Amino acid sequence: MSTYSAKINTTERPLLAHKAGNGDHFHQLWRPLLYFNIYRLLVGSTLAIIAWLFPFNNSESFQEPLFFYTNISYLLYSSINIMLIKLRHPNFDLQLTIQVIGDIIFLTIMIYASGGLQSGLGGLLLVSLAGAGLISRGRMALFFASIASICLLLQETYSLLTANSQSAHFSQAGLLSLAYFAVAWLAHQLAKYTLASEQLAQKRGVDLANMAQVNQLVIQYLQEGVLVVDKQGIIKQHNTYAEKLLNLRTIKNEYSRLSDCAPEIARRLVNWQSTPSINFELLRLSHTNANIRTRFLPVHSDSLDHIVILLEDTGRMQAQLQQLKLAALGRLTANIAHEIRNPLSAINHAAELLEEEQLENNVDSRLVRIICDNTKRLNKIVQDVLELNRRKVPKLESIVLNEFIANFIEEFCRTENIDIKVFTITPTEIYSITFDRDHLNQILWNLFQNAWRHCQKKTNSIHIKITAGTSLNEVSLNIIDDGCGIESQQVKQIFEPFVTTTTSGTGLGLYIARELCETNQASLEYIQGAGGHFRIICRN
Repeated sequence: MSTYSAKINTTERPLLAHKAGNGDHFHQLWRPLLYFNIYRLLVGSTLAIIAWLFPFNNSESFQEPLFFYTNISYLLYSSINIMLIKLRHPNFDLQLTIQVIGDIIFLTIMIYASGGLQSGLGGLLLVSLAGAGLISRGRMALFFASIASICLLLQETYSLLTANSQSAHFSQAGLLSLAYFAVAWLAHQLAKYTLASEQLAQKRGVDLANMAQVNQLVIQYLQEGVLVVDKQGIIKQHNTYAEKLLNLRTIKNEYSRLSDCAPEIARRLVNWQSTPSINFELLRLSHTNANIRTRFLPVHSDSLDHIVILLEDTGRMQAQLQQLKLAALGRLTANIAHEIRNPLSAINHAAELLEEEQLENNVDSRLVRIICDNTKRLNKIVQDVLELNRRKVPKLESIVLNEFIANFIEEFCRTENIDIKVFTITPTEIYSITFDRDHLNQILWNLFQNAWRHCQKKTNSIHIKITAGTSLNEVSLNIIDDGCGIESQQVKQIFEPFVTTTTSGTGLGLYIARELCETNQASLEYIQGAGGHFRIICRN
């Protein structure tokens, strides 16, 4: 299936079109010259047949041997010219000049051999001059007419000087010469207008090629899926975004039906064809889980033979709106967080002093501990909010992932007071990644806390699996727990800020973890299945 290629050089494409136009123009010069020589062969053969079947026995001026020898030479000359045209050697201008002068000489001799201008062969030179003027685009047309006129007058003069010839017809030769110049001038004017039309058409062709190229690039990089289908529902064209939305890469047939690739859209297309004014709800694609808005536009307003289908991914727009909201929210919360942190620190410090005083007096400090715990929790929220606006440049370094994970598990279990047997690692070989060590530590701490919170807290409840990625320079780090996992309707929201399923959570952990992964040119995703499964794809 023909698609718009995304790797077309915009500066070279019009140049290629221009070169192709020059090549076609050059080829169009040789082709008429070939046809002109075929015309010579037909004329020579016709004259030979007529002279053979209807000899001029009653004409004393007809010189049969000279006529036949000249005619045969003319046929041989035309055949040689055809071979030279095929070889493209010598160049076009030289071949055209030689051939036209050869026409004039051979036809002049045959005019003389057939009895002069009374034979009517002088009119053949009119065709040769007109053809030469058109083929040469008007160049040298008057020169060829001059040569033909001179040869015709010399032929009449020679006829007058020969003893066995009749009287010469100079008046007829003069009129015929005027006709030669008139035909040459008309051919020159016609060729001039033809050349101007060809140049204009070539310029318009380059402009159309440029416009088509611009249209292709616009459609190709348009952040909206574009499909073109015919009335049979066969996909004729599509862009990269439509290929991504509908997963068209798996379709190997050159012309695939829309009903095979996207049956939901095909059904909507049928409904739209019957009722063009219908408004469709948002459509969630089953294979990509994308929420799209469909629009149908006919290529021609009076026909439904070809239809353009526009697929607008609302998820992308929602993500952009969310980024704008987060940017504004981040600026607001950062200012508020700074204002909250100072009195919060004072409250926490006062609560700690009060706790120490109550311990000295052997008074229950449960209420004070509640104050301290909640101030720590509020401080953690403030710290996470401040992290939203802190985009530090990562200090990338090469990390042996197997060794880093082993040391991290020991530290995590010691800090959180967890039995290390809960974790199990199954690396098949040693892998190295390029990552910021502090960022990786923060990401894993968050993911391990989530896994410990939701797992069954048994031996081997949390499984760490390190494998090679789908590409050669990728490493896949999987954190899998044996918990109940995340419900399908909540999967798309787990990476959004301030979304949490626990009362003590801030809803910023996974969001910050994903942002840190993207900062290090990695990705974090949740894999649906049995239990919780987070996957980090890192670079080597």
